[in-house]
Amino acid sequence: MGERLDLGVRAMDVFTTTCRGQRLGIFAGSGVGKSVLLSMLAKQATCDAVVVGLIGERGREVREFVEETLGEEGLRRAVVVVATSDEPALKRRQSAYMTMAIAEYLRDQDLEVLCLMDSVTRFAMAQREIGLAAGEPPTTKGYTPTVFTELPKLLERAGPGPVRPDGTTAAPITALFTVLVDGGDHDEPIADAVRGILDGHIVMDRKIAERGRFPAIDVLKSVSRTMPACQTPPERELNKRARQCLSAYANMEELIKIGAYRTGADPIVDRAIALNPALEDFLSQDKDDATRLTDSFTRLEHILNQGMIRE
Repeated sequence: MGERLDLGVRAMDVFTTTCRGQRLGIFAGSGVGKSVLLSMLAKQATCDAVVVGLIGERGREVREFVEETLGEEGLRRAVVVVATSDEPALKRRQSAYMTMAIAEYLRDQDLEVLCLMDSVTRFAMAQREIGLAAGEPPTTKGYTPTVFTELPKLLERAGPGPVRPDGTTAAPITALFTVLVDGGDHDEPIADAVRGILDGHIVMDRKIAERGRFPAIDVLKSVSRTMPACQTPPERELNKRARQCLSAYANMEELIKIGAYRTGADPIVDRAIALNPALEDFLSQDKDDATRLTDSFTRLEHILNQGMIRE
C-alpha cells in the first residue's frame, strides 16, 4: 500500500484512515446519504482524477447527482459512467467494467485515481439476471455461481499500481464501492462476499441519519484494515481514546436517555457523556465543508484534552 490518502471527510480520515491503493466498501441502505458522501469524496479527496460509476441508478437520481450533488467543481477532474436501472443487464454489467477500465487508463497516465462505484449490489443483480437467462442454477437469494466469481474480478482491478518492466511502480487506484444492505442485513450474500474481498468497510446507519447527523457513518462498526500502517502512534492513541468514549456512550445510551444512569457511577461513562456533544459535532460535516486530515486529528486532540481538563 502507498501513503495515506486525505479523503476530506473527518469521520473517515480519523476512524478509517485510508492508504493510497486501498479498496473500501460503503455499506448502506437507501436514503442514508451515500450519494452525498460520494460527492464529498469526489470533490475533496486529494487525488489527480476521479472515476464515478453509477450502476443501476434511477435516471432522475443520476442527473441530480451529476448536475447538483457533484456539480461543476466535482466534474472538473471526474469521469462519470452511467447505466440506469432501465438499461439491459448486460449494459449495466459492462458499465462496471468500463468504470474500472477508465480508472486503469488514467492510472497508466501516472495519475493517482479515486474510483467510486455505486453500487456493487446492482452489478451483482445484473450478473444474476444474465446468469439465470443463460440457465445457471440459482443459489442463495437467487444469485447464480458466476456472481461470486465475477465480484473479485471486478474489485481486484483496483489497488496498488503494478510494477512496470523498467522496475517502476504505476500509480495506485484507490476505490470505494457502495453495497446496498436494505433492512440492515449486513450478512446477506453480496455484502458478505464483498466484505471478504475488500480492505475495509464503512457502515452507514439509518438511525444516525434519522437524528440528523451527516455523513451517517457508524465509526464503531467501520474498519480500515490498513489503518495501523498509515497512522502515527499519537494518532492511534487519539483514535483509541475517541472510540472508547463513543463506545461507552453507545453502551449506556438507553440508560442515559431515561435518566437511570447516575453521574459518578463510572468515570469513563461520565467522561463519555461530557464529550459526546463535541464528538458528535466533530463527526458531523456539511457536504461543502472541506477538511484536511492533519487538521481533523488536531481538532480531535483538542476535544479529548478539553475533556481531561474538565475532569
